[in-house]
Amino acid sequence: MNSPQKTSDLTAVANAIRSHDRFLLVTHENPDGDALGSILALKLALDQLGKDSVMYLYGEAPLPVEYSFMPLAELRRRLPDDWRERVLIAVDCANESRIGPEPEPLEGAPLALDIDHHHDNTRFGQLNLIVPNASSTGEVLRDVFAELGVELTPEIAEPLYIALVTDTGRFQYSNTTAKSLRLAAELVEAGADVHRIFRSVYETVQFAKLKLLARALERAQIYDGGRLVVSYLVRSDFTDIGAAEAYSEGIIDYLRAVEGADMAALIREPRDGPARRISLRASNDELDVSAIARKWGGGGHRQAAGFSSDASVEEITEFIEREFLASAPTRT
Repeated sequence: MNSPQKTSDLTAVANAIRSHDRFLLVTHENPDGDALGSILALKLALDQLGKDSVMYLYGEAPLPVEYSFMPLAELRRRLPDDWRERVLIAVDCANESRIGPEPEPLEGAPLALDIDHHHDNTRFGQLNLIVPNASSTGEVLRDVFAELGVELTPEIAEPLYIALVTDTGRFQYSNTTAKSLRLAAELVEAGADVHRIFRSVYETVQFAKLKLLARALERAQIYDGGRLVVSYLVRSDFTDIGAAEAYSEGIIDYLRAVEGADMAALIREPRDGPARRISLRASNDELDVSAIARKWGGGGHRQAAGFSSDASVEEITEFIEREFLASAPTRT
């Protein structure tokens, strides 16, 4: 592959898409709404342009149930035989490890494009369109589509809206901007069904997910006078309840909402594999939880980040508490 351009402009990325016909679209494992919305919107946009594209997601874990209404039947969990002949486009991936532990798709691609909004993106592609002040990767893609002359159909508008609304926390997080709100209006005008999306993503709750939430809330502990809230889920929680790991998504938002909390953490033991997954959320704009996550090989946004670790729940909790105390702003 050619040497990477650490920062590429919108025109360069659009020209690269115009000049190629076959693509492999990837996003990060354990995908959220921005990841799934972005990869689907990009697939539909490339279809409209007459391009041949394949969506690929590493791993066998089921998708989060709240996104089961999305038309993702063509999302492959195994690489196509001709993947080496396809230009790779990674969306919503802060670094190449987020694509999965196997580096082949990135190393074997004739060209790799990296489209993202994470401020700590490592710019692992040959062309990297990274917009840290964008609310979501979906917002970045909307600009790419405009540059390419893609018509904003209802089918494309809806996954872009899912990307936007989930990464802004229903337009509550500090990454909500005037531009993101204007984009939301544009997507609704283009045909995104806001009410269907809201019901599916936020109001469809499985009973097993409620039971999992109850266990996490029961174990929650506060530190530093309530400024830090930490809880955990162990493997037996998922097996006893019959809950998929994806059911734990969103639990951390309950912890973050505790009165007086500046930061929340949820430690999860996956049903398969030894590494625990840790999610971090900040409700204080002065805290950068991605800096904490990077110290253990993770990353993310200033107010939403995560990492994985083989350490015990106690060791991880001690690390989180120590780093929080070292970085938390002093209250007056």
